[in-house]
Amino acid sequence: MKLNKFILLLFIANLSFGQYQTTGKLKKVTENGFHEIILSPEIRSYSKQDLSDIRIFDSKGNEIPYFIQSDNTVSSNTFEEYKIASKTVLPKKSTSIIIAIPPNKANNQLSLFIANSNVEKKYSISGSDDQKEWFGISDAQYLSDLNSSTETSVVKNISYPLSTYHYLRIDFDDRKTLPINILKIGNFTTQLPRSLVQETVPKKSVTTEIPSEKETQIHVLFDAPQVINQITFDVLKPTYYNRRAILYKKVKRDVKRKSQIFDEQIISFELNSNTKNIFTIPEIFEKEFYIKIENHDNQPLSLSKIKYDQKLISVIADLNTNESYILKTGNKNLTEPEYDLSNFKNKIAAILPQTYVYDIEQRTNAKSDIQSKSFWQQPWFMWICIILGGITILFFTASLVKDLKRKN
Repeated sequence: MKLNKFILLLFIANLSFGQYQTTGKLKKVTENGFHEIILSPEIRSYSKQDLSDIRIFDSKGNEIPYFIQSDNTVSSNTFEEYKIASKTVLPKKSTSIIIAIPPNKANNQLSLFIANSNVEKKYSISGSDDQKEWFGISDAQYLSDLNSSTETSVVKNISYPLSTYHYLRIDFDDRKTLPINILKIGNFTTQLPRSLVQETVPKKSVTTEIPSEKETQIHVLFDAPQVINQITFDVLKPTYYNRRAILYKKVKRDVKRKSQIFDEQIISFELNSNTKNIFTIPEIFEKEFYIKIENHDNQPLSLSKIKYDQKLISVIADLNTNESYILKTGNKNLTEPEYDLSNFKNKIAAILPQTYVYDIEQRTNAKSDIQSKSFWQQPWFMWICIILGGITILFFTASLVKDLKRKN
C-alpha cells in the first residue's frame, strides 16, 4: 500500500511539469462556422516555435480541432511604373521630368532606370498637387556610377523626405554635362505586404557606440523569445551611407572545461541610403540578440527607429456563437495534434470572419520568478522525487527478497 501511494505521488508530481503555462480567452463570435483566430506576438512567444503545443477547448473541456494558416508569400521584387506626365529639356541648362504619383500613395523613394552614361548628375526634387505651385523637397543631390558592364542600363534609387504630393518633379543640372536618358521611373516593392506582418516591440533596446572598434552595438531584449521575420531600419542621417550590419547572439561554449561566451552570427545585411532598408530574414526565435553596425571611419548612423516584424499566423477553427472557448499553450511536452480537419483546408473559404485571444495569463513569466514558484514546481523537487522513488523501490525489493528467503 505504501508503495502504491508513493507511485501515485510521483505521477502527480510528473503531471505538474507537463501543464499548460499560458491560457487566453477567445473573443465570442457573432456567427456559427469557421473563423480565423489571429495569434498575437505574446501568444507565439510563450508557445513552441512550431506552435505544436497550441490547443483550443470549449466550456466543457472538449478539444476543438484546428489547423494553422500562414501566408507563405515570400518577399517580392515587383516594379510599379509611374506615368511621366511631362519632360522639358532646356539645352545646356536643365532637364525637368514630372512624375504622376498614384493616388493616396505616401512615398519617399523613386527607382530610375537610366541608360548607361559616364557622367555625374546633380538634381533636386520638388512636389505639387496641381503642377502649378511647386514646393521644395530635396536639393543638391547627386547621381553617380551610371553605367553597367553587363547591362545597357542601370537602376538608381533616390530617397527624399516622405511626401504625399500628386506630382513630383526632378530637375537635372545639364550645365556641365549632356542630359541623361531616363527610360522609366517607378518603385520597387521588396518587403512582405504590410497586412501579412505584425510588429513585436522589445522590452529594451540599448544602443552603444564603441569608438575603439569603430562600430555601433544595439542590444535587443524581449520579455520572452519572439519570432522575427523582418527588420526595418529608419535612418535619419547621413544622406549617403553604406554600412554592413550583423545580427548575432551570445552563446556559451565549453573550451578546455571552462565555459566561455562567444558571438554567434545569425545573419548579416547591408544598410544603404539607396534602399528602404527593409530586410526579410530567415525566421529567428530569440529572447535576446545584438545588432552590430560597422562604421569604419564614418560617423555613426542616426537611427530614429528599428522595427521588428513577424509574419502573421492564424488558427482556423469551427466556432459557435453560444459557446465560450479557451486557448492553451506552453506545454513543451506536446507534439503537433492530428486532426481530420487538416485534410480539408482547400474546402474552407480563404477569407473568414476573425476573432482574437484576450485576457492572456502566463503562469511562469521568466527565470526571475523561480523563487516565487511553489516548491513542487522547482527542478530540485523532481530530482528528489526520482531519488526517493529509487530508494523506495530498492527498499521494497530488499524486503521482498528477505521474505522469500524466510519462506524457503
